[in-house]
Amino acid sequence: MVPARLPHTLRSDARDNRERILDAARAVFVADGLDVPMREIARRAEVGPATLYRHFPTKQALVAEAFTDQMLACQAIVDEGLAETDAWHGFCRALEKLCEMQARDYGFNAAFMSTYPHALDFAAIRTASLTGAAELIRRAKDAGQLRPDIVVDDLVLMLMANNGIHAPTPAARVAASRRFAALMIQSFRTTPESAPLPPVPRLIPSV
Repeated sequence: MVPARLPHTLRSDARDNRERILDAARAVFVADGLDVPMREIARRAEVGPATLYRHFPTKQALVAEAFTDQMLACQAIVDEGLAETDAWHGFCRALEKLCEMQARDYGFNAAFMSTYPHALDFAAIRTASLTGAAELIRRAKDAGQLRPDIVVDDLVLMLMANNGIHAPTPAARVAASRRFAALMIQSFRTTPESAPLPPVPRLIPSV
């Protein structure tokens, strides 16, 4: 379903309600994932359920609209990687930034992995990002620095694993994600190098 768009004739109070709903949705999706009930989002936004459903008739529409910015940011990261003159550096920086963005935003990965495949605008952005990722891979292979058997599905697998990182604090989650990305990038390289890894975060209580 195509995300609801803001009519030009919407009153200022209606616009305020819409923005509060989107702000609340992003906050709870990031903190708790995409399974948060619509009524809870309405409560956080301080609007009635009827107001929420008037702006977003379905959960799919709300998720797609709330995460449009994140999807566009994902596409921008891939585009920045493609703009790099050094294909390997562009590939590595894109993976590092994608993993860090994902570590900072719990709900992003679930949306990216097609939780709501019928949100057409959302899917279009995702498709563009995956097409760009395939081009990042091709360029890095042509430069002779990426293993020839690496495919886009390997990057998706990497993001799925990255999303499974559990840490006691958001900062530790980001630090763990950086180290994981560095390990994966070394494994992707044609000739792995023993480059220094980011610091090891504390993921379990000390004994």
